[in-house]
Amino acid sequence: MTNSSNHLDVIIVGAGISGIGAACHLKMKSPGKSFAILDARSNFGGTWDLFRYPGIRSDSDMYTLGYSFKPWKEGDAIADGDSIIKYLDETIDEYGLRNKIQFGRKVTEARWSSEKCIWALSVICCTTGKAETHTCSYLFMCSGYYNYENGYLPEFDGYSDYEGVIAHPQHWPEELDYNGKNVIVIGSGATAVTVVPAMAEKAAHVTMLQRSPSYVASRPQQDKIANGMRKFLPDWLAYKITRTKNILLNIFFFNLARKYPRAFKANLLKLVQEELGQDYDVATHFTPKYDPWDQRLCAVPDADLFEAIRDKKASVVTDHIERFTPDGIKLKSGKKLTADIIVPATGLSLQSLGGMALVVDGEQVNIGETTNYKGMTLSNVPNFAWTVGYTNASWTLKADLTSSYVCRILNYMDKHHYQVCVPKLDGEAPGSAPLLDFSSGYIQRSIKDLPKQGGVQPWKNHQNYIADLLHLKFERLDDGVMKFS
Repeated sequence: MTNSSNHLDVIIVGAGISGIGAACHLKMKSPGKSFAILDARSNFGGTWDLFRYPGIRSDSDMYTLGYSFKPWKEGDAIADGDSIIKYLDETIDEYGLRNKIQFGRKVTEARWSSEKCIWALSVICCTTGKAETHTCSYLFMCSGYYNYENGYLPEFDGYSDYEGVIAHPQHWPEELDYNGKNVIVIGSGATAVTVVPAMAEKAAHVTMLQRSPSYVASRPQQDKIANGMRKFLPDWLAYKITRTKNILLNIFFFNLARKYPRAFKANLLKLVQEELGQDYDVATHFTPKYDPWDQRLCAVPDADLFEAIRDKKASVVTDHIERFTPDGIKLKSGKKLTADIIVPATGLSLQSLGGMALVVDGEQVNIGETTNYKGMTLSNVPNFAWTVGYTNASWTLKADLTSSYVCRILNYMDKHHYQVCVPKLDGEAPGSAPLLDFSSGYIQRSIKDLPKQGGVQPWKNHQNYIADLLHLKFERLDDGVMKFS
């Protein structure tokens, strides 16, 4: 093992939207802290650097997916991947983070020593294969919660029999030519409703093959109110007003859907019917069996998916796959679909801490047996934070709050000459439940590997920005559960 760096106050793992934001918060609110960002990839951006499929874009508006401290100035509220990378690139330069990021560094294990009050990270250099050790006083995980190396792919009968091109969204083939080709996109989630209209612009035809529908709603590509305000207000003020508006509207509509699911569902389906015409079979292809927001709602900018269907460039088939064939897919209904290209937009594989092992005083931590504290750390794990964003709103809203809270913790520890902070829990928190209460397949498949949450504060994981703002920004740090020493 080689010592590749001096001891740091904070190590951030992940140079995506969370990790870059965390570094900015440290610069602004804890300027005396030394830190570095480690990332296994060769570029910053995380999700936005990994996914390269056609049409890749945010599924949240950039006024909430953007940082609280950096206004989004582009005209489109729903931004493509390149625009988001540009935004992150600007942020890195504005906050002087270029020399803080160490690429090609995969963290395989983090070991806490109570005797030394430090984390020792086992790191593999991805270019040389050499092992390194990095140490820090506080470990801040910003690696998301899904497996970057492998997406989810069901075991399809006859999968290897298919002779065409298979393009998984998480590993999109470079220079894939789909011009004039017949394409099948398997799935009905956010990736599928993005890929279908994007590929339909050049493909001969795109078929969205789904086992069951998702709720899909159109939203404007641009926020006319935001763009209008920027004409006579400073960028920061227009951004803040728009951000507040969008946060409140999102909370309002989410709570409305949960309180009146039947009426909310009827209105969503009515809007889809208006987009596709009265003769379209919305009941079969766009009516899920679950209530709105039991899974994440799929937003399509300016109704692009519905437009592709209306123009006969795309179609939806709701059926079960029996098997792959050399030229396409055979369905259980007996129908056959032929395709030059198949895109299995079948979801993510979740993974806690990027697959990193967590060890506290010689004992490995079973993440599935821990309990989430305030939505940002784990029970009985010292000097540690983990950014986990919202499932019903923009990821960055929670990331900003988490980073700000970490700075509060660090500054409090400095003020009182503490070295260690740890949320103590004996047994299970009252009302113990899964961390994420979504019925989405990608969550249910991995729920046992994620932390639990309690039914009461501070163990409850709120999916509500206002509640988290109050708990993370204004509540006392020394709450009797978080122990300082």
